[in-house]
Amino acid sequence: MLPVSRPSIGSEELEEVKKVFDTGWLGLGSTVFEFENAVKEYLGAKNVIAVNTGTTALHIAFDAFGITEGDEVIVPSLTFCASIQVITALRAIPVFCEVDPDTLNIDINDLRKRITPRIKAIMPIHYCGNACDMDSLLDIGKKHSILIIEDAAHAFGSSYKGKKIGSFGDVTCFSFDPIKNITCGEGGAVVLSDDDIAEEIRRKRILGIDKDTWHRYQNKKSWFYEVTTQGYRYHMSNINAAIGLAQLKKISVFIEKKRKIVATYNEAFRYLKGIKILNWNRDETVPFTYMIRVLDGRRGEMMDFLNEKGVGTGVHYIPNHLQPFFKPFSTPLPITEQVYEEILTLPLYYDMTENDIDLVIQSIIAFF
Repeated sequence: MLPVSRPSIGSEELEEVKKVFDTGWLGLGSTVFEFENAVKEYLGAKNVIAVNTGTTALHIAFDAFGITEGDEVIVPSLTFCASIQVITALRAIPVFCEVDPDTLNIDINDLRKRITPRIKAIMPIHYCGNACDMDSLLDIGKKHSILIIEDAAHAFGSSYKGKKIGSFGDVTCFSFDPIKNITCGEGGAVVLSDDDIAEEIRRKRILGIDKDTWHRYQNKKSWFYEVTTQGYRYHMSNINAAIGLAQLKKISVFIEKKRKIVATYNEAFRYLKGIKILNWNRDETVPFTYMIRVLDGRRGEMMDFLNEKGVGTGVHYIPNHLQPFFKPFSTPLPITEQVYEEILTLPLYYDMTENDIDLVIQSIIAFF
């Protein structure tokens, strides 16, 4: 079965991990700082704080900016449940909004209708790696004094009007899990320009301690520490950072190949009447997943057909306002509910062969 996604890892990653093993320092240390600096240079960002998952990146960012019980956060319902769990973990309230059916990014017009004095933050999702309308979002944030915390789990490497996602805005959170644009095995990062909040996040990721163990062991009083804030065990390990360093060196070839696959898919599917392809900014998007909308209620039928042909598919994602746990915050979202019935994720990853790509295309053509 051709999978929907797969990491591209090999000897380079193993070699970097071996270097960490040879040092004997597996936790938070110099390799993490090296990875942070490499990401900072790649993005052109001011502060990069590496953590253990993309979910903890979002949680620690919201926490550091003071989002708390009773605060309201506007977020698209069509996203992975992790985005919403971050909000509810802080006892804040998710305010679900619609997506643009052509991009699956946050619908700016619907968002505007949901702004009240209780809204403290907006969490846009850069869906499939395609950047949201950041000009409008940042204008809204400035006008209403609302924090914009970008969930850029899909979008590492993507740009918006020539600027890399993470190099501007309030705060951006990335994920480096096994299937993201680059992987650390597991990992994430918070990227922001505010030096004071960045320092707070650095303390929070290691249990609120004012100095991490690596830096403490460089000093004479290596045993001494102070807990200065509410913290969590969210730090990235040297092992995960080592994998990320090797992956970061490959990102340009990853981008070139995945963009080529998307262009091939788009050309093949452009004139098929039974599906609709999303609008892509091909020059600035680093594609994370490739998604189509299957029209006329035939998605389930197509999934079964492709499965018989050996082509894996997925549905990303089940809208969160339909989930039992988030029922107290539910609201009718007819556009989101419609596209949920249509969206279908197709295989997209760096190691796909020409035969793999052709199998996907020919199988969909055969279905129609």
